[in-house]
Amino acid sequence: MAAQPSHRMATADSGRILDSLSTSVLIVDRARSLLFLNVSAETLFGVSRNQVRGRPLAELLEDSAVLDEVIDRAATTSRPFSRRELQLRPIYGDGELVVDCTVAPYEESGAPGAVLIEISDATQHQRITRETALLTQIGGSRLMIRQLAHEIKNPLGGLRGAAQLLARQLDDASMREYTTVIISEADRLVTLVDTLLGPGHLPRKKSINIHELLQHVGHLLGADAPPGVVIDRDYDPSLPPLNLDRDLIIQAMLNLGKNAMQALAQTAGRSGRLVLRTRALTNVNIGARRHRLVASVQFEDNGPGVPEHLRDTLFYPLVTGRADGTGLGLAVAQDLVSRHDGLIEFESRPGLTIFTILLPFHVTDHTSQAP
Repeated sequence: MAAQPSHRMATADSGRILDSLSTSVLIVDRARSLLFLNVSAETLFGVSRNQVRGRPLAELLEDSAVLDEVIDRAATTSRPFSRRELQLRPIYGDGELVVDCTVAPYEESGAPGAVLIEISDATQHQRITRETALLTQIGGSRLMIRQLAHEIKNPLGGLRGAAQLLARQLDDASMREYTTVIISEADRLVTLVDTLLGPGHLPRKKSINIHELLQHVGHLLGADAPPGVVIDRDYDPSLPPLNLDRDLIIQAMLNLGKNAMQALAQTAGRSGRLVLRTRALTNVNIGARRHRLVASVQFEDNGPGVPEHLRDTLFYPLVTGRADGTGLGLAVAQDLVSRHDGLIEFESRPGLTIFTILLPFHVTDHTSQAP
């Protein structure tokens, strides 16, 4: 009789130890029913242990198959098994999680075949890695754009001049039509090259309410919106003014909005929706810098999503998923935002794509090196 209270005490002590861990811990039995969640797991999955105790693991996640595979491997071999960067989508949580996971047999539970699942949230680490890659892309893209633009622009001037001289020598009006085409196409390419080069001056910043710019962009997008597309607004009115170049940020936001509209034009048979959203974020890393306060400006659409094969190179110039696209809109937008020490990032799956502009508020001691 004395052994039973001793076992309960050991189990209670184990629970207190697991609750003190910063990693998330779940214990499930052979039937994949939840026996225990520690405090970190409650926070990560947005539930209390009393709410889900005894319930199937499948009721905690929208798709538990990827986690079931790791559990099966550990249960079959009776040895710990780990997987990195699993994508989980909690039913009660907020958005997709990227986690590192270790599953090990757990005999102390008193349930044969039980396993302990240790989960470390790798979402923030992945985000920092992705942002660092984006910032590296910006530098490489900017150099490549300028070199390419100069290589194209110089011969275009000679081509245009030669066409003008030729036109003066031609008496046949029908022949001069050809030189007119050459000149107009050369001018079009010069305009394209100027877009690649971007503004030739430093940002002319002044204190601006970001919602004023976003409202202006929303009106422009609404005027050319495809039939059935609705533009909704979800603003945080408490956002203080930002120090911005009005024209540059409007251009960046227009490029994102037009991309979303073009994606929504492909949503045949269902209503398209674009949401313009603002939020204030605290303690955000942009590359190696930590900003105490950052404005988040989001363009969310319910279009088909970004094709998988384009995601790693989406902000490179001349990369596009449309036959009639130039591949310049996102590259130029990223460059314009980077001139404000900001960054554009995105997440996408079919039916939900979010492009987020991060713009730091320049308050006192606003940056420091990230740990």
